[in-house]
Amino acid sequence: MDLPINAFTSAYEINIDVPARLERAIAIQHLGVQYRSVQALRDITLTLEPGRLVGVIGPNGAGKSTLLQAMLGLVPVTHGSVNYHGKPLASQLDKIAYVPQRSQVDWTYPATVWDVVMMGRIRQAGWFRSFSASSRRTAEAALERVGMSAYRDRPIGQLSGGQQQRVFLARALTQQAEIYCFDEPFIGIDQRTEAVMFEVFRELADAEKHVMVVNHDLGDAIAHFDDLILLNTELIASGTRRQVLTRDHLYAAYGGKVAFFSGEAA
Repeated sequence: MDLPINAFTSAYEINIDVPARLERAIAIQHLGVQYRSVQALRDITLTLEPGRLVGVIGPNGAGKSTLLQAMLGLVPVTHGSVNYHGKPLASQLDKIAYVPQRSQVDWTYPATVWDVVMMGRIRQAGWFRSFSASSRRTAEAALERVGMSAYRDRPIGQLSGGQQQRVFLARALTQQAEIYCFDEPFIGIDQRTEAVMFEVFRELADAEKHVMVVNHDLGDAIAHFDDLILLNTELIASGTRRQVLTRDHLYAAYGGKVAFFSGEAA
């Protein structure tokens, strides 16, 4: 049975006013990242409001993953800033849930599904301290929401790609964050997992969370996003799907014709 999103994450008032929404915006100003002689990101300026499901798109090597990592302080920036509530976002990691690409995870690590999900509660419980009954209920609800309760004692390395991704989604939910960042979550997963993930992403956005998803293609799944950020080292465009998915913007990003989903852009 699907559980409401506030069963495992604190909900915000849905109809918040404009000043409150702007106060909770993420402000990216002139952000730049350089790896030795390679400019990975150049002068990115964006304002991201809560309550929107945001897709980060662009060609390979465009800086999509780097944008998330720079926002979270996982890679050094050459210039610029990322602020939330007027403070550097990287200093507020307790408000962030980040799921990296599956290729960055050591799937041979001897941990069960339950172990992985409970890792999302470590910040609340503290290192080397036992988990509270409340934390356990939160983890159980998250596993139930993503349909993985029956696998709680299974070693994480024995799961399929889609099952692993759902477990990491459950771990993110247990963090009860304000900002959720997912890096290429749809690679190597089944259609059912994709559907579950988009359902949860929508619930998080409807609960006035920030939800950012790096997406590697322009297939039908692009229609799920409220807003898009189109990158190719520089910011090509940002806004609604209709505003971003124009012929000129796609040409600027991809350098030629690009096939994308068959539905309408808006």
